Amino acid sequence: MKVALDAQLTVGTATGIGEYVRGLAGALKKRGLDVVELREPQLDPWRFDRRFIWDQLVLPRRARAARAQILHCAAGTMPRNAGMPVVVTVHDLAWHAVQSHAPAYARYYFGDFSLRRYPRAAYVVADSKFSRDELLSLCPKLDPQRVDVVYPGVASEFFTLTRAGGDGRTILAVGTVERRKNLEVLVRALADLADARLVAVGPQTPYARECAELAARLNVESRLEMRGYVSRAELLALYQRCAVAAVPSRYEGFGYAAAQALCAGVPCVVSERSSLPEVAAGDARVAAADDPKAWAAALGAALNGNDDERAARVRAAAFTRFSWESSAARMERIYTLINR
Repeated sequence: MKVALDAQLTVGTATGIGEYVRGLAGALKKRGLDVVELREPQLDPWRFDRRFIWDQLVLPRRARAARAQILHCAAGTMPRNAGMPVVVTVHDLAWHAVQSHAPAYARYYFGDFSLRRYPRAAYVVADSKFSRDELLSLCPKLDPQRVDVVYPGVASEFFTLTRAGGDGRTILAVGTVERRKNLEVLVRALADLADARLVAVGPQTPYARECAELAARLNVESRLEMRGYVSRAELLALYQRCAVAAVPSRYEGFGYAAAQALCAGVPCVVSERSSLPEVAAGDARVAAADDPKAWAAALGAALNGNDDERAARVRAAAFTRFSWESSAARMERIYTLINR
């Protein structure tokens, strides 16, 4: 059995889906599967027209040329005509829930167009129970028996990271600085945390400027750092030294930042929205997404070291839930079921 894996979102600046594809490909190969990663560096995956050409024309042609038996579309989109059974991973339904600001053509392609394709897939994989339930609600033509939950894995560097004890003042927020990630609530909370600083890492959108302007109005701009995209080494160093990781998103299909923090033994605070309580599974504090005072209280407790012991204790459980070995084993069972 040969599996063609859509790896186009590993081209250039890889965000959450690129991390997912890299981890899954490596774990599947370790299990002895014949996996061919398909990508084309000359097609920028962040340009809509290039992404469309890849999804609908280049990807299925490359999969057929590789003589694959299964095409795994790992970025939530799938071609109209693949010429073979397709497994599609649906990371979230953000294009239906929180992307009203995006261009209409992008909302249609990643939204309704993709929803119409999913019932034609041999199998659909969701990143969380939350996403599975949302998908089945939005796409009633899907057979629930062909929709399963497979948690993404977290890279081994996070499990083996040695904590430096936390610096007592750094709040770390990881992820694209866009509106649904809700960085503003952390900026507002910063005003009540006199000795704290907030470090946000990840690609920036125009929303980042709004957060900077808010910080200036609240006189906390000197304690806000928005570093943009950082290297893996720098990200691990931040997880090693920070006092707490904060994930205040209003919408997440999975919440990689929360899973990474749990696996690294970092105290964590998440919002009560979407998949985040599911991913945290009682191992992190939870605060209402739009309540800065609640965030200040939860973050303040973590900054004081109250959560360090629990964070260290839950790492083993996080490894069980978020290892790539476990994720790849579940995915292999799905491939085998399709290829009978």
